[in-house]
Amino acid sequence: MSEPDTQAGLTGREKLDRYLALLGPMAMIAALLLMMLVLEPTRYFRVSNFDIILKDAALYMPMAMAMTLVITTRGIDLSIGSVAALTAIIMGYMVKSYGFPWWVAVTLAISLGALCGLINGLIITKLRVPDLIGTLAMDLVYRGFALVLAKGVVLSRFPEEIVAIGRGAIPGFIPVPVVIGLTTLIVGYVIYTRTKLGRYAIAIGSNPEAAELTGVPVNRYKVYVYVLMGSMAGLAGVMLAGKLNAIQATSAPFFNLHVIAAVVVGGTSLFGGRGSIVGSLAGVLLLAMMINALVTLRIEFFWQSVASGVVIISSVAFYTWLQMKDRDGQGGFMHALKTPENRHLARFALIVATIILGLCVLGWLFAGETSAVR
Repeated sequence: MSEPDTQAGLTGREKLDRYLALLGPMAMIAALLLMMLVLEPTRYFRVSNFDIILKDAALYMPMAMAMTLVITTRGIDLSIGSVAALTAIIMGYMVKSYGFPWWVAVTLAISLGALCGLINGLIITKLRVPDLIGTLAMDLVYRGFALVLAKGVVLSRFPEEIVAIGRGAIPGFIPVPVVIGLTTLIVGYVIYTRTKLGRYAIAIGSNPEAAELTGVPVNRYKVYVYVLMGSMAGLAGVMLAGKLNAIQATSAPFFNLHVIAAVVVGGTSLFGGRGSIVGSLAGVLLLAMMINALVTLRIEFFWQSVASGVVIISSVAFYTWLQMKDRDGQGGFMHALKTPENRHLARFALIVATIILGLCVLGWLFAGETSAVR
């Protein structure tokens, strides 16, 4: 049965539940824009500021695409920040110390990321180490290699071509990193919806035992998604080095949390079997816009960390709860909201949202008082 035929048999409420994962981040983006329209319209709604938001989001787009596939298979990868740092440092040494052409260094950096993903996949499938423990341990290994190689040195002043990958712009067009990020998402969408890798990822995440019994080579395709994840982390490392025109061993410490949060907020189920590349794009944009809004409101970095963490936890908790209701077949979203337990949860979410809004308003007011004193 084709997808249109399947959708034709759904009621309006079922269709709403089907697309709620995408509507959620879009609604949060709209609420954020409305808040900034009230608090700081002049500074936030500038073309130059939206250019900054897109460049910030573009850095995470390749990893979000690959992480969507990883989480769809019921996996997780906590090593991507270290892989990005390690590959970027090796690329930097190849260009600056050994005189390799920039394109050779970039290609080898992405290939090294794919190798790291291959190692992760083999540890998980061959040694039977759980994804969480295996990738967390390899995160320490890759970060350790990066520290050993860098020896505390900050590599900087890369060739113009590498800088262009991170922050360049095509004349009369959009920034180069945005083109790269959107291209990877388009490729990821095709992989997810039109290839065996995408179909098998959904089957493995839905029921790995059943997938294996039907002839799906589960371990092989799990390795494939980790190789894709590693290569996209390598690409992100190159983009980060170009954006900053510098790299060091401690770079990209929060890539893991940021990417996983964006993917889950975008509707990919932590229980596996369901994902959304378009939703991951919305999640990446939401987090980039939120962080930019906190900076625009001149809220101190420490408060930015607090607000960002609360938003991420609240969003992930809400979508995890939503997906549990969908998985357990308890009547969908509208029916779930009618239970006493979930009404309490809705009140708690409203309190959290009020606290976040209060933090933003306080930060804006105190920033205004500080400016007046100066």
